Amino acid sequence: MKTSLKIGNLTVSPPVLSAPMAGYTNYAYRELLRRLGGVGLIATEMVSARAFVYMGARGLGEPERLWGVQDEPRPLAVQIWDNCPETLEELAGKLARDFKASVVDLNFGCPAPAIAKRSASGSYLLRDPEKVGKLVGRVVKACYPTPTTAKIRLGLTADAINARDVAQAVEGAGGAALTVHGRTARQMYAGDADWDEIAKVKTTLRSIPLIGNGDIKTAEQAVERLERYPVDGIMIGRAGLDRPWLFREIERLLHGETPEPEPTLLEQRELLLDHFQLVLKRFGSELGVTLMRRFAVCYSKGRPGGRNFRNKISRVSSEQEFLNVVSSEFIVKPTEN
Repeated sequence: MKTSLKIGNLTVSPPVLSAPMAGYTNYAYRELLRRLGGVGLIATEMVSARAFVYMGARGLGEPERLWGVQDEPRPLAVQIWDNCPETLEELAGKLARDFKASVVDLNFGCPAPAIAKRSASGSYLLRDPEKVGKLVGRVVKACYPTPTTAKIRLGLTADAINARDVAQAVEGAGGAALTVHGRTARQMYAGDADWDEIAKVKTTLRSIPLIGNGDIKTAEQAVERLERYPVDGIMIGRAGLDRPWLFREIERLLHGETPEPEPTLLEQRELLLDHFQLVLKRFGSELGVTLMRRFAVCYSKGRPGGRNFRNKISRVSSEQEFLNVVSSEFIVKPTEN
């Protein structure tokens, strides 16, 4: 059973990574994952290199998404995006030298229109593997010896799957690992992740690890992917928002141990409230409540009374309203009190 992987000189154990997710993997969520355990490598939200350079040139400080990075525990990956080599190089160098990031990850997979269409970045760049290689090469030089990795999709469309070509470009430019999400950019998050296509990428890579991503929702699925497919690690995204304790379940199963029982509804409610306090501490009451609404919706998926809870929690506008809805609508079975 695979229990670790190497990204450059960094050992990731267990070989389970938390995906960078815009709007979610902020400092509070990363702290929550550390408390729960089981994540081999945690990632930030993706950071705009262009915004970083713009803010620095005008003395405006650093992007919000880099808050906390310098002081929080390692290992920690910082994901960045842009299509300009000089801009990426500037941010990557600073992340390696001043922020002491464990890994600098390049985003070539985001299909969001604001990134892929309007900024010609993210998954847009999959159409040009040569340019991907040039961008990776510039960041590798700027970061060394901090490892540079990349996250991609299978391709732009089902008729243009070129993940193996992009993988060759990434490794040829010095990339230390590659994560492949098993959908095309056009699919966004619809349909099923194609792990057979992810597996084909391994035949192209000479030595760097391949990390698979997409549709892993349980610890059993995680272990099955690692056993069945030629991947060196897995990355968990949306399922980690719904069940942040999933990572520790996977770790125990990888070591041949029986996972702990699913947290009771009471324990889940307490975890939600702990998460809320972390968000409030970092972002304050007004913004904290706004941010936490989206997390609370995730916690309610598959839970009795979840629809009613989601309807109410998505409309709260104050800290006390949030607490009141959690208290009255996050239903706890009598046997679990």
